[in-house]
Amino acid sequence: MRTRITAGVAALTIVGLVLVSLALYVVESRRIDRTVERSLLQELEEFGGFAQRAPAASITGPDAVVLAFLERNAPDARESLWAFPGAGTPQFTGDADLELQGSDTFEDAVEDLRGTGGARTIDVAGTEYRLVVQPVTDGTVTAAFVVVQDVSAARAELRSLLTTYAIVALVVLVAVTAVAASLAGRLLRPLTDLRETAQSITGSSVAAQDLRTRLEVVGHDDVAELQRTFNAMLDRVEEAFAAQRRLLDDAAHELRTPLTVIRGHLDVLDPDDLDDVAATRALVTDEVDRMSRLVGDLLMLARSVRPDFVRRSPIDVAALTAGVLDRARGLGNRDWRLDGTADVTVELDAQRLTQALLQLADNAVRHTGVDDVVAIGSAVTGDRLELWVRDTGTGIDPAVADTLFERFARAEDDDAGFGLGLSIVHAIAVAHGGTVRVDRVDVGARLTLVLPLTVQSRPLGVLAE
Repeated sequence: MRTRITAGVAALTIVGLVLVSLALYVVESRRIDRTVERSLLQELEEFGGFAQRAPAASITGPDAVVLAFLERNAPDARESLWAFPGAGTPQFTGDADLELQGSDTFEDAVEDLRGTGGARTIDVAGTEYRLVVQPVTDGTVTAAFVVVQDVSAARAELRSLLTTYAIVALVVLVAVTAVAASLAGRLLRPLTDLRETAQSITGSSVAAQDLRTRLEVVGHDDVAELQRTFNAMLDRVEEAFAAQRRLLDDAAHELRTPLTVIRGHLDVLDPDDLDDVAATRALVTDEVDRMSRLVGDLLMLARSVRPDFVRRSPIDVAALTAGVLDRARGLGNRDWRLDGTADVTVELDAQRLTQALLQLADNAVRHTGVDDVVAIGSAVTGDRLELWVRDTGTGIDPAVADTLFERFARAEDDDAGFGLGLSIVHAIAVAHGGTVRVDRVDVGARLTLVLPLTVQSRPLGVLAE
């Protein structure tokens, strides 16, 4: 990228310098041509005026007029004035030009224009000349006044100017290219750091130290914003990587116990004892069922991050609340109550919310007795929908409230399950753009699903009151 940017800047600079040189050449060439023409016309005007005044000064005859004018006038630079008498050798004033003096091309051009006059461009030994001929006649003798401009000499200055320009342009091109390379390197350095950081964490083995690597963000431009986004992505990757390791460690730990139990009983199994075989079979079946439930819960949590985990449709919250209560009555003999319902229709996934509320109700049943109250309710609070399950049981230890929704987290007096139920409840709430809140109550416990009435792009997190 640095090479491409540098090459692009160099190419644009070259194009710009070439266009400037072409414009300079065209403009200066036209200026030189105009200057040459003006100089020729000026000499002709001066000669015309002199020819009219010549008789008053007793200068008569074409030859005398032309020669007298040459004696009284000095030509400009790169210019020569010639007198071609009717008879005799041509004479001139100005810088000597041996090539022009002995040129048949020059004399032929003058002879062609002696009678009519006019201007012509000739080439003599590689040198371009521009000449104009003004005939002077008295009817019997025709002389010619000739003004010659060395156009090649005038253009030599332009070539010298262009040579100087080319040298300066080359220096400018080198300087611009060097500066462009340096600036491109500095501007692209953050992208190089990003690439190197990405390469360091995409190898065959990713260490925790690699995931803790972050880019140093400097500035407030688009590249800096890309660095911030990349760092945020690394934060999420590190968090997901850590969560994956914890999940694998916890899953291995939870699976190791039933596998050890199964292996131990199979090792001491007496195949000839039918009662022992039956008991071992029942135990193995029970442990396999526990492992199946564990795998199912883990798959549920893994699917919770997929976009299609929640399938929304308009749901009558009041009917949903009452339906969950009817289903929950089969979980145990408790004093089941309906705290109230929210008379509102919201786009939710009824099956997932029913699953979450029944999980909370099952937890309540496991921490309550026969005479305890387990209540389910729903209400609208501001722009949020709340669905809760409360009980009058043993309550929740504040020490574990912050970790209650983590995977494999269990209270000290809870020996049933794997500690994944509340994690699934939290995942369902987050998938709806909400959270699960542990409310502070005087008796028992109350867990509330807090969901937005409109779809939100980010979860609210875990709240505690």
